[in-house]
Amino acid sequence: MFRSSLCLALALTALPIAAQAALKVGDKAPDFSTQVSLAGKAMPFSLKDALKKGPVVLYFYPAAFTPGCTIEAHDFAEATDDFNKLGATVIGMSGDGIEKLNKFSVSECRNKFAVGSASPATITAYDVTLPRNPAISNRTSYVIAPDGKVIFAYSAMDPAGHVTGTMDAVKTWDKQHHKG
Repeated sequence: MFRSSLCLALALTALPIAAQAALKVGDKAPDFSTQVSLAGKAMPFSLKDALKKGPVVLYFYPAAFTPGCTIEAHDFAEATDDFNKLGATVIGMSGDGIEKLNKFSVSECRNKFAVGSASPATITAYDVTLPRNPAISNRTSYVIAPDGKVIFAYSAMDPAGHVTGTMDAVKTWDKQHHKG
């Protein structure tokens, strides 16, 4: 019995566990404005303005053109049309400069959604700093309702689960707000 309990405990410690997202469901999302790139073109972005159109899927990622971030960008690109049908805006954020994001938005985001340059202040406000390098964000996804409240939060360095989690949250929000 002790041995099987020990084996179970060891097995559980080996499982990848998602870290807690800094902002919790129900928290007010910090407002921000930044430069984003969509289809290789830089433009201004305001969270406040985007929320007027519907929920915002805001995902932070460490760096453009890295393996996990490229996978995540492809996954969000494939799902963007479905998010848009539900009235949601997708925006990816990293500490990368706009020149790099202009290229990333075309090649990896496939011209489907905007990626923005997160300032150190925005990374701090969302408390998504990567512990080993505070100038870079970790991988955290949020869904923010039009009232500015977080309705979904998920942190994990593995890109798997971010798109499905945010999509489920947007679908749930849509059902609650568009009955019939």
